[in-house]
Amino acid sequence: MIPIRDNQVSDCVPVVTYGLMGINLLAWLFQIQVGLHDEAFYYLYGLVPGKYTVQEVSRHFSVVNHIVSLFTYMFLHGGFWHLLGNMWSLYIFGDNVESHFGSVRFLGFYVLCGLISGAFHFMLNRFSMVPTIGASGAIAGVMGAYFLLYPRSKILTVVPIIIIPWFIEIPAFVFLGFWFFMQFFNAAGQGTGAGIAWWAHIGGFIAGLALVKLNQHLPGTGARQKIRQFTKKRHSPRLQTILATPAPNDRDLSGTIEISSLEALTGTRKLVTIPWGFHKPLYRVTIPPGVRQGTRLKLAGMGRSLPGQPKGDMLLSILIKNAV
Repeated sequence: MIPIRDNQVSDCVPVVTYGLMGINLLAWLFQIQVGLHDEAFYYLYGLVPGKYTVQEVSRHFSVVNHIVSLFTYMFLHGGFWHLLGNMWSLYIFGDNVESHFGSVRFLGFYVLCGLISGAFHFMLNRFSMVPTIGASGAIAGVMGAYFLLYPRSKILTVVPIIIIPWFIEIPAFVFLGFWFFMQFFNAAGQGTGAGIAWWAHIGGFIAGLALVKLNQHLPGTGARQKIRQFTKKRHSPRLQTILATPAPNDRDLSGTIEISSLEALTGTRKLVTIPWGFHKPLYRVTIPPGVRQGTRLKLAGMGRSLPGQPKGDMLLSILIKNAV
């Protein structure tokens, strides 16, 4: 299953999420310069359990390197598809988790998840001489937090059936629960035999769950509100789900679409999904400039059908957020 997007809207620009993606990309470009098959590089900056437990190996690395590699390993990747998969997952799930924690705490949360996932891998492979690299453990923590915070969010997922892609919306608790189960299944069946640190994924996911709970008991510092002044989105979500409500014996459907005061002034275009019956079609809606609070837009032919009558319309009421 390949996630495409979620429908959980974030009201802030995820600056830390984008920053982490940028750092991972820069690290990848550096890896290309060094050489993707340079084993010495991975032993130096990857997480190698034997570097801490085997005296003959440990003495070849400085104390600083022992500490630094606990952090650097989570920004390195074994190949382009490894990088792309991790960054795509971070892009989908990171913005909402960052919105929940606030940018500063989210950065600490991400790094802690990476450290704890590495600790899980270390405890179960104490004498391994195989370097472990990748952001998967830290991102598993983000997915664990998302699982707890937004369980009923929908994940648009593509499921390849032979050569035919099948698109389906799956509740987040189902998608992420299945993903977590597969990590256990692979860890029990293969261990690290496939070159993947499955237990690091498991540890990261559990860390994400635990840190969400811990965060609820930490006092606020006010930094979140100060940063939010600069990261708050000035535009409403481009993609919105419209909950259609029909009047009795009426062919027309009613719904609400959200826009910002700036979009009301200048006009905008939105993508909307309108769950109705067994269909969830995707439509493009053009909102003309100068609309006011409560203005109704008519989408012809997008209502419901009644016996012996033509199809009704969808009537969208404009809701202007942050109106001034």
